Amino acid sequence: MKKVMICLLALTFAMSLTAFAQQDNNMSQTQADQGAAKAPLMTLKGTVKADGDKYTFVDKDGKSWDVMNPEELKGHEGHHVQLSAHVYTDKNSIHIMSVKMLKGGSMGNDSMSK
Repeated sequence: MKKVMICLLALTFAMSLTAFAQQDNNMSQTQADQGAAKAPLMTLKGTVKADGDKYTFVDKDGKSWDVMNPEELKGHEGHHVQLSAHVYTDKNSIHIMSVKMLKGGSMGNDSMSK
């Protein structure tokens, strides 16, 4: 009888730990969802500028954005691109999800073609 009670107690303890871990996971997922709501995923077109290791993106309206993950833009310096990115207007920065090269390759080539 003692063994049965100890097993039930251990099982109850294990189940409570599992429930607690699941609740913690749900809370962190909710926080991530709230962060994504503050930084909507948007499509932007513009030019990639590089100054050493610092990359900026200048959109078609001339607004300059700091890039949170500059490794995504390596090799696109001076090119005209379309980005899918989370836009943090309060920080004036973007987190790039994808990069697509646009026809013309760079802003200089686009302005010369008619």
